[in-house]
Amino acid sequence: MIAAGALLCGSLVAEAQQAPKVYRVGYLGNSGSTPQGLAIREAFRQGLRERGWVEGSNILIEYRWAEGKFDRLHELAAELVGLRPDVLFAPSSIQVEAARKATATIPIVFAIHADPVGSGHVASLRRPGGNITGLALMQSEFTAKGLELLIQAVPRATRIAVLWHPATPSHGPGMQAVNSAASALRIRVQSLPVRSPDDFEDAFSAMVRERADAVLVIAGSPFFTTPHQLAELAVKHRLPTMFGARMHAEAGGLMSYAADYEDQVRRSATYVDKILKGANPADLPIEQAAKFELVINLKTAKALAITIPQSILTRASKVIQ
Repeated sequence: MIAAGALLCGSLVAEAQQAPKVYRVGYLGNSGSTPQGLAIREAFRQGLRERGWVEGSNILIEYRWAEGKFDRLHELAAELVGLRPDVLFAPSSIQVEAARKATATIPIVFAIHADPVGSGHVASLRRPGGNITGLALMQSEFTAKGLELLIQAVPRATRIAVLWHPATPSHGPGMQAVNSAASALRIRVQSLPVRSPDDFEDAFSAMVRERADAVLVIAGSPFFTTPHQLAELAVKHRLPTMFGARMHAEAGGLMSYAADYEDQVRRSATYVDKILKGANPADLPIEQAAKFELVINLKTAKALAITIPQSILTRASKVIQ
């Protein structure tokens, strides 16, 4: 009896010793209820599965969602840090800022950061130097390109209104890039900082008063929760608009030029995988976006009585009829 019991105990101890460690990831997201938020979450999970990480098996993901209330990000980041995760996933600069203030030791991985160096979140792209790394969009480049495409699509436009979010760390450098590009293109810029969707109506009224010819919306999480509202306001005021995310053109905006966000998020799982296997985030070079998409909504162009030049249409990744 004693020998049998000893054998059983020894077997249980051996099994416990052989059980693989279950790692924990904190996910600081924008929205868990919108189609975009769900698509981003699934892309992240897919990227992990491709590298052998199965949620609920060898990895647990703790989700926290701002649901458009970005002033709660610091509170949510602190909650996640309190769970002592092995890695924090903070997709864009506004989530990274909250996570950075919550911890200087837990690795933080981003996927769609618009300007990690310009915002001061990393020392350099080649060697981040701290606890933060991931994939960058390099907003200064693609926002300037979006402005250029908007001018080519609407050649009469000489005054461009720019919507941006001052609490998003990457939007300050983004506005600098817009101003530089506008100077080279010899167009005027109307800067319109907005802090929440409650400001959108007033912003578009200001565009009309100042006789803006078109609108550029700098990509950022605060605009991702309201794609239909922004598209409807642009059409209502008859303003051709270039957005920084595909969802806006699909929601009725005229155009979008942006990285493939889902591809970026899926690829960011590589960083999580490397860190969980012992890599130091300070030594993991930041990769840049590999795929960009130009989406044009011809239904909206017709509503605005705009004819998109064939030279622009042929460059489009997707044309919505």
